[in-house]
Amino acid sequence: MTVAVRCASNYSEELLLSISFRPLFRRLPILLFPFLLLYGPHAPAQRLSNVARPQHYWLELTPDLNAATFTGNERIDVTLVQPVRDITLNALEIQFQSVTTTINGRTLTAEVTLDPAKQQATFRFPQQLPTGPHQLIIRYTGVLNSKLRGFYLSKTSRRNYAVTQFESTDARSAFPSFDEPAMKATFNVSLVVAKGDTAISNTNIISDTPGPGVGRHTIQFAQTPRMSTYLLAFLVGDFECISGASDGIPIRVCATPGHVQDGAFALSAAEFFLHYYDTYFGIKYPMPKLDMIALPDFEAGAMENFGAITYRETALLVNPNTAPLSAQKIVAVDVAHEMAHQWFGDMVTMEWWDNIWLNEGFATWMEYKPVAAWKPEWQMPQEVASNLNRTLDLDARKVTRTIRATANTPDEINEMFDGISYGKAGAVLSMVENYIGEQTFREGVHNYLAAHIYGNATAEDFWNTQTKVSHRPIDKIMQSLVTQPGEALLTFGAPQGEKVSVTQERFFLNPQTPASPETVWTLPVCVGTSSAAANCQIVDRKNASLRVPEAQGFYGNASGKGYYRSQYDAASYQKLLSQVETALGPEDRIVLLGSEWALTRADKASIGDFLNLAASVKDDRSAYVAQTVAYSLSSIDQRLVSTSHEHQLLAAWVRDTFGPVLHRLGPPAKAESAERRELRAVLFSVVGGIGDDSAVIGEARRTTSEYLEHPDSVDATLAATALRVAAQNGNSALFDQLQRMSASTDNPQLSRQTLYALARFRNPELVRRTLEYAVSGKVRNQDSAELIADELEDRNTQEVAWDFVKSNWPAVLAQTTMFTGASLVSATGSFCTVDRASEVAAYFSQHRVPASESALQHAQNNINDCIGLRSAQGPSLIQWLSAASSGHDAGQVSTIAQPN
Repeated sequence: MTVAVRCASNYSEELLLSISFRPLFRRLPILLFPFLLLYGPHAPAQRLSNVARPQHYWLELTPDLNAATFTGNERIDVTLVQPVRDITLNALEIQFQSVTTTINGRTLTAEVTLDPAKQQATFRFPQQLPTGPHQLIIRYTGVLNSKLRGFYLSKTSRRNYAVTQFESTDARSAFPSFDEPAMKATFNVSLVVAKGDTAISNTNIISDTPGPGVGRHTIQFAQTPRMSTYLLAFLVGDFECISGASDGIPIRVCATPGHVQDGAFALSAAEFFLHYYDTYFGIKYPMPKLDMIALPDFEAGAMENFGAITYRETALLVNPNTAPLSAQKIVAVDVAHEMAHQWFGDMVTMEWWDNIWLNEGFATWMEYKPVAAWKPEWQMPQEVASNLNRTLDLDARKVTRTIRATANTPDEINEMFDGISYGKAGAVLSMVENYIGEQTFREGVHNYLAAHIYGNATAEDFWNTQTKVSHRPIDKIMQSLVTQPGEALLTFGAPQGEKVSVTQERFFLNPQTPASPETVWTLPVCVGTSSAAANCQIVDRKNASLRVPEAQGFYGNASGKGYYRSQYDAASYQKLLSQVETALGPEDRIVLLGSEWALTRADKASIGDFLNLAASVKDDRSAYVAQTVAYSLSSIDQRLVSTSHEHQLLAAWVRDTFGPVLHRLGPPAKAESAERRELRAVLFSVVGGIGDDSAVIGEARRTTSEYLEHPDSVDATLAATALRVAAQNGNSALFDQLQRMSASTDNPQLSRQTLYALARFRNPELVRRTLEYAVSGKVRNQDSAELIADELEDRNTQEVAWDFVKSNWPAVLAQTTMFTGASLVSATGSFCTVDRASEVAAYFSQHRVPASESALQHAQNNINDCIGLRSAQGPSLIQWLSAASSGHDAGQVSTIAQPN
């Protein structure tokens, strides 16, 4: 599944989204937020017993889209391992009509007892059922809810659709089930739908017959392979589809009427990716077809239902002629992520949710490979390096967790869907692959999948397979990283001949966090030099020694794949800096910049030294290197700067340093590379958004006007950034225009861009209008709380937003969904004072948001980190900027005109 993440700084996010990563759905992590459980209170362990094992489900569902209800007829083949009278399974918000079974020709009717807290139903039969096979026949009714979970309504202005989202524990609200990942079974699904509607499920349609009743028809689907309940899907409505194929597998992209034409890009990607995966895994795609369906109301970014992947519209539908490269990358990477799940997660599933990283970490690691092969000009390895930086920032917090952690209740399970399961797990896999080599790692992946096909697996199953294939200590490496929280800081000493000392300790962004002397990881450390290939060696002690081929400068994280931060003695660091643009590749530079910014935040390096480093790479041609600098500068502007005068000093330095570089790039040219287009967008955002350059702001307004009038008339990558810069400096007329556009356009990408641009305005009156609009009921639930969180994250708007939240709490809470309630709580972590830290804690202790305890802990942690950062680096920043300002003329760069 692709889920929502947020940045600590709202503007940081916008800078980064100007070139890549998935907005809203896969937001750059400070935290991938826990789901918001809406269906029941926190309860003790809720595991089912193993007395009854499901083998097969027959499901016939009849949804009434107008009444928002459905009826269900269900048969479950179960095997009892011992005689019982009681069978307990999962059920939630279901009204049982009858539950029966037959023994020796005699029908037995069960008494049903519900336990809402445990989300379970127990069937007590009038006599003991013997060991062996039985069939449960269940008739029931349910509600098509508006919570974007389970079997729910997704709406357009024209009509309702009935759709599903079952991960992790919501299949039980659509049909009584053994709703645990290891309780796999096969499924036969039939849907009784209105005339004119169609239905989509995991497998292909095998029959479509009239009735029962007037105006209805019954669509029956082929039997599925063995799979977990959370991977089942069914969708009802007047979907339109376009078709393709790859390796003999039919592929469709489906959407609501009028939108499917924008699915051609995703269809082309899926055709390439399916063949890529078939070849890579050496195991053919296992389903008879692949459908990808765009839904208007869909909380997650996407969901890997076996053979029927569902997406939010902006994660699947894109017109390359009018959408920025960032939107195209979002679609391509999300498609690759969910398709990777067809092997990792669907075909082979984690045994229990404590190993959800076996699904999400694998898909995160894998998603960039086919995209890089399909679009090499997109420089996806550099995005991987950028994401590693942000994951390391997440894991360096005082509040973090192990990759594998206890998860028994729905609350605990849903909180596992975070930046650790996705980002850290994916980064660890990437590091191990880099250590043993792509081909060896690939062989291990194949053997792991083949050994557990259509079954379940554990972390040990995977790392033992890789250890056997590689003859390297992968089990020790992965166990140390999967079972211990946090990350290492490797401190490299001065080279002594061909040796260099290295010391490891746990790294924290907040220097006041107590040390963890007991933590030691087993790490493959790859040391590179200016003239020799990387040499990877194991460091498994606090103090070790590594071989270095030469003393002419070395880099301690060659290829940028190591899951650790690095620091050097003064002489080695200066040698490294002297070669930063010549001896280091772009991935190395990205990770070096990330490490230096992290060391600055941890008060192990000075802010002035970091800004000098940022200036030294200002002419770098990599958009991702520029993005890494931009992220840090935005954090400085949002977290370190606290007054208007301080911002003006920073803005002047930004204009002076990066304005000329933007000017030299000139206007967009139709034949230029994707990287150059993205680089221009990042610099435009930095110079216009942080630097407040009047010429760039003027150009942003002109470009925005043209883009809104004729989206295909300007470079969409620059226009998307210009839109945000213009809004940041916009008036009520522009606000009105963007609000109208977001509500009226049929283009999902443009609708989202204009909607979220409303949170860029700085005028307090317009900030309040955005907040009022967010809770008006005119914004989809999946977006409304995110708009409020955006306002809370920006230091220029957060005071108005916080007052609004407190004054309108019932309306704000009503707009939250399973994701966004915790997201909103965590957004308060962008405050930076002791008073606000206390107030936030007190407020949410009185106004509780379900399943947001972890989010509140992260918010408190982030506030404390910011307070510490300002105390440690704030005075040095102002001193450095004041000294640097004597060389500034505060000049402006010339406009960046669009090509004719």
